[in-house]
Amino acid sequence: MKSVKLGRQALAWSIVVALAGVPLSALAQEDSDQRRDDMTDDVTVLGGTVVTAQKREEQLQDVPITMNVVPQQLIEDVGIRDIKDLQIVVTGLSVTSTGNEAQTTARIRGVGTVGDNPGLESSVGVVIDGVYRARTGVGFGDLGQLDRIEVLKGPQGTVFGKNTSAGLINIITQAPLNLRQTTANVTVGNYGAIGLDASYNDQVGENSAFSIYAATRQRDGFVDVNTGVGPRTKTDDVTQDFNSVRGQLMLRPNDAVDIRIIGDYSTRDEYCCVGVTTVRGPTAAIVNALAGGNGIIPVADPSDYLAYANRDTNQEITDQGISAEVNWYTPWFGDSTFTSITALRGWDAISGTDIDYSGADILYRVGEKETGYVEFETFSQEFRLTGSNGIVDWMVGMYYSDEDLTRNESVTMGNAYEPYLSIALINNVASLFPAGVVDTSNPGAFLAQATGLPPGTLYTGQGSLDLYKQNANGFALFTNETFHATDALDLTVGLRYTSEDKKLTSNYSNPNGSTGCSAALGNPEQLGAALVARGVPAAAAPSVIPTLIGFMCLPWANPLHNGRSTQQDENETEWSGTFKAAYRWNESFMTFFSAARGYKSGGFNLDRVQTATGLSSGGAGIFTVDDTSFPGEFADSYELGFKSTLADGNLLLNGSLFYTEFTDFQLNSFLGTSYVVRSIPELTVKGADLDLIWNTGVEGLSMQAGITYLDSKYGDDPLPDAGLVLLPGARGGFAPKWQDSVALTYEWPFADTLVGRFNIAARYTSEYNTGSDLDPEKLQDAYTLVNARIGFGRADGLWMLELWGQNLTDETYQQVGFDAPLQTGSWNAFLGAPRTYGMTLRLKF
Repeated sequence: MKSVKLGRQALAWSIVVALAGVPLSALAQEDSDQRRDDMTDDVTVLGGTVVTAQKREEQLQDVPITMNVVPQQLIEDVGIRDIKDLQIVVTGLSVTSTGNEAQTTARIRGVGTVGDNPGLESSVGVVIDGVYRARTGVGFGDLGQLDRIEVLKGPQGTVFGKNTSAGLINIITQAPLNLRQTTANVTVGNYGAIGLDASYNDQVGENSAFSIYAATRQRDGFVDVNTGVGPRTKTDDVTQDFNSVRGQLMLRPNDAVDIRIIGDYSTRDEYCCVGVTTVRGPTAAIVNALAGGNGIIPVADPSDYLAYANRDTNQEITDQGISAEVNWYTPWFGDSTFTSITALRGWDAISGTDIDYSGADILYRVGEKETGYVEFETFSQEFRLTGSNGIVDWMVGMYYSDEDLTRNESVTMGNAYEPYLSIALINNVASLFPAGVVDTSNPGAFLAQATGLPPGTLYTGQGSLDLYKQNANGFALFTNETFHATDALDLTVGLRYTSEDKKLTSNYSNPNGSTGCSAALGNPEQLGAALVARGVPAAAAPSVIPTLIGFMCLPWANPLHNGRSTQQDENETEWSGTFKAAYRWNESFMTFFSAARGYKSGGFNLDRVQTATGLSSGGAGIFTVDDTSFPGEFADSYELGFKSTLADGNLLLNGSLFYTEFTDFQLNSFLGTSYVVRSIPELTVKGADLDLIWNTGVEGLSMQAGITYLDSKYGDDPLPDAGLVLLPGARGGFAPKWQDSVALTYEWPFADTLVGRFNIAARYTSEYNTGSDLDPEKLQDAYTLVNARIGFGRADGLWMLELWGQNLTDETYQQVGFDAPLQTGSWNAFLGAPRTYGMTLRLKF
C-alpha cells in the first residue's frame, strides 16, 4: 500500500514541478477587447494542434470541450495499437474486456455500458475516420497508422449522435500522402510475441495518392490454464493471433473536390478469456471433487495468472468495411463545404466459453456459429454542410443508419452439472435447519430422488438454443452553430433530432427437453416427499420447494422457454442539444461554460429472461418474460473550464469542473437466475479534469500529463432487486476517485547522424469497485502502471531500434470482477496484462 501512495505522489509532484516551471507572467491578462484579427501569430507551437471535435477543423485551444489529444508521435512512443492502450495517457478513460475481446467496454469518467449483452449499446462512442462503430468491441483491434486520437469527455450526442452519453473516442488514421514511402516494423517480445506490419504509400498523378497497410501479430497467452477433466487441451489463454489490412485512396479530381475511400479487413483467431479465482468459496470443494482435484485453484492468488477451464474459449472475429468520404468545397453560402460519408461494415464473432470457469464439466458454450455467434451488418450515410460568414460558423446535417444484429446463443450442460446442482442444493437445504436434521448422505443422488428419474438423465447436453434477429433503423437531423457575439465571446448552440425504430424477433428452443425441470414442475409433490425423506420437517417442506424449483429451472433448463417465438417493436424519437459560451480573455487564455443533454437509445435484452411475475420488473423466478425492452438513458451535463496557451505556445494547460446526472442509467443485472437490464433512476458524476502538454524548454524534452478527480454516486432511492441492494447512495462502479498520468519524452542527437529517444509513461488509479453490483469482493486496490521505451536510430527516420516494456512493475489488477456462476461465495476476475517487454525495429524507405 505504501508503494502505491508513493507512486501517486511521484506522479502528482511531477505535474506540480511542471507547473512550477511556468513563468507567472505568462498568465497576465490582456485587454479583453483586443480584436481576434489582431492577435499575434506567436501562439502556434502547440496551440496550433488541429482537431475535429465539432466535425470541423479547429485549433484545440479554441474548442470549448474537455478533451485529450494523443498525437502521432506519442502514439508511437507509448506503443498504442488499440483503444485499450490509450488508458496510460488519458485520465478518466478505462477500457476493459471480459468473456472475449469482442466484449470490450470503454468508460469515460466511470460511465460506460455495463454488461456483455449485444442488445446494450455503447455509452462511449467509437468513431474511426468519421464512421460510427456499432459497439465498443467492434472498434477494438489494431488501429494501424494513426494521425491522432481525440478523446472527448461528456455527452457528444449533438454532433456525433446517440450512444455518446458519456463521451467519444474519435480516431483519425493517417491519410495517403503525395510521396512515395515504404515502412516496415518488426516486433518480438516475451510470451512468444512476434509482430510484423508494413505500409506502402505513393502518389497517383499530380493530385491523388494511395496507401496500403498490413499487419500480423501473434502471441502466446499470459494466463496458464489447468484443463481439469478436459476435453480442452490448450494450456494457455488470452492469446493473440491477429491479421489486418487497410487500403486508402485519396482522389482530388479538381481543386474543389476531395474523395477518400477506405477499405479494411481484419481477423482474429484466438483463445480468450478465462477468469481467475479471487475468492474461493464453500462450493469449491464440490467442484474440486467433481474434477478429480483439478476444479478450482487451492488458494486464490490472482498474481499466479492461473485459471481453471475444461472447455475451449476459442474466438474467431472478422471485421471488414468500406467507406467513402467526399468533401466538396462549394460556391454556395460563402464557399461552404459539403461532406458525404458513406459506409458499409460487417462484423462477426464466434466464441466458446467455459461458463463455470472451473475444471469440472458443468456449463459451457460451444464456439461454433450455430451456438455462440454475434454479427453486425451496418450501413450508414451522413451528409453535412458547413460554412462561415465571419459572424457565424454553421453546420447542418443528416444521418441515416440501418443495422442488422444476429445472435445465436446456446448453453450446454456437462456431465458434472447434475451432480453439482444436486450436491449444492441438498447442502443449501441442510443449512436452513439445525445440524444433523437433514440427511446429506449420497448428495449427488438427491435430484434423482426428488424427481423419480434415473441419475444422469435430468440434465444432459444442449439445454438452450436461441436465435435473435434485430433490425435498427435510425434517422437524425442536426445543427451546430457558433456565433461570434463579440470579438472575445463565442456562443454555440446545437440541436439534434433522432428517430430510431428497432424490431426484434426471438426464437427459443430446449434441444435436450429440460427433463429435470419438467419433472419438478409436473410433480412438485415428489419434491416434497424427497425433502421429508431427507429429514426436512413436513411443515417446512412446502416453503423449500419453490427455491428448489427455481434452481432446477434455470433459464437454460426451463421448458417454459421451449418453442417460444416473440416479436418486439420499439420506436424512439428524442431531442438532444448543447449550449456553449467561450470567452477569450487574450490570445493565450480562454474560459468556457457548456451544458449538454446526451442520449443513449433503449433496446431489448437479447437473452432468456425469467422472473417471478413474467414481467421484467419482477424478481427472480421461472416465468418467461416476453417484453425484454428497456428505456433510453439520458445525461444532463454541465462544465466550466479554461484553456491556456503559455510559454510562447510551448505549454497547454487546460482544466474543467464537470457535473453530469444520468437518468434511467442502463445496468445489466444478474437476478440469480438470469440477466435483466435495469434502469437505475439516478447516477450523478461530478469532478475535475486538469491536463497539460509541455515542450519544457530543455531541448528534446516534452511532457504530457493529466489528473482526474471523480465523485460518482447512485441515487438514494431503494431498488427492487436483492442483487442491487448495495447501490443506493453508494459510489458508482468503475469510478476511481483519482487518476493521474504523466508521459515524458526525451530526444537527443549523437554521432552526427543518429538520434536517441526515450519515453516513460505512468498512470495511477485509486481504488474502485470492478463490479456492477458493488460486491466488496470486487474491489480493486489502488495501483500504478508504468510503460517505457528507448530507441536509437537515424535522425532522418530511416531506421530505429527500440526496446520497450509495459506494466514494468508487473502489477496484478482486475479489469472486471464477477460472481463465479452457480458457485455461491466464490468470485472471479478478468485480469489486466502482466509485464510484457520486447524489441521493435522500425524501417522507412
